[in-house]
Amino acid sequence: MTKTIVGVIFGGASSEYEISLKSACSVLENLDKDKYDVIKIGLTREGQWLRYYGKIEKIMDNTWYLDNNCTKIILSPNMGDREIIEIKDNTLISRKIDIMFPVLHGKNGEDGAIQGIFEVSGIPYVGCNVASSAICMDKDYAHIIVENGGIRVPKSLVIHSKINMEEIDDFINDVGLPIYVKPANEGSSIGITKANSKSELIKGIEEAYKYDSKVVLEENIDGFEVGCAVMGNDELVVGTVDEIEIPGGFFDYVEKYTIIESKIHLPARIDKELSEKIKETAKSIYRALGCTGLARIDMFLDKNNNIIFNEANTMPGFTTGSRFPNMLLHSGIKYKDILDRLIELGLGGQK
Repeated sequence: MTKTIVGVIFGGASSEYEISLKSACSVLENLDKDKYDVIKIGLTREGQWLRYYGKIEKIMDNTWYLDNNCTKIILSPNMGDREIIEIKDNTLISRKIDIMFPVLHGKNGEDGAIQGIFEVSGIPYVGCNVASSAICMDKDYAHIIVENGGIRVPKSLVIHSKINMEEIDDFINDVGLPIYVKPANEGSSIGITKANSKSELIKGIEEAYKYDSKVVLEENIDGFEVGCAVMGNDELVVGTVDEIEIPGGFFDYVEKYTIIESKIHLPARIDKELSEKIKETAKSIYRALGCTGLARIDMFLDKNNNIIFNEANTMPGFTTGSRFPNMLLHSGIKYKDILDRLIELGLGGQK
């Protein structure tokens, strides 16, 4: 049987570099070696592309690029080639690629940038296309589209390069405190703060500006967060709805990846009817945003059981302990089967 050649990409010039390494290790460990010929491609923090020949353990501890197990590579820009080109001892060695699996989180990996490179090179890839990736990454644009689709979103105020105190005062008077301050284009709660006063709000805006020139202020939703793992192109599969219980009130970066105080309930502590309504809403959001392949759709459920869109993650965490695979696992789909299906979807030309 001819194996499918899969390029698994990890790392990246992103604030979520370390998370990508963990996710990629799980993917690499679980891809069926009888079906796939796997090529490991690491992107350094500086954006250098390297083919990695070493052990997975060195990816996990972030020492993969420190020894002699790497060679520089480029992608052939010729659409018909579907090749990576290794640069070794002043010699160019081409290698065919059937599909890319970009296990990259955040900027330059989840925002349409690398998807555009694949499109130009004519290489199929796992996940959402350029436009959908870019829209989902931008919290402002994603909310505009979803709201136009008839689904409620939090009230918000977008700030660009200049702080307008009059606008901010009006927003505080409208929605009250606390208010969440978010970089428009970041993931994993990086740069997000919860402001309980006007002074904290201003400090939060300054913190968010470190990550993006566009900042979103959002009202606090009195309720809790639920999530749906969605997979597919035309026909969609939705995993079991989960729920995040946050005693501290904020699911920040540290809490997301340590779960010290928070607790993830799978399934969510809601009745079947509400669970099905959340799943259907997730499908509607997925389609409205043009998602293909996969996405984790995060929503709020307020005290009156109203569903409010939070965000869409087009390459969510992919460790065996991450929410996306576990929601599908709970609904009866094994991790290996998730990977198989995503590769099938990518090869099916969802673009």
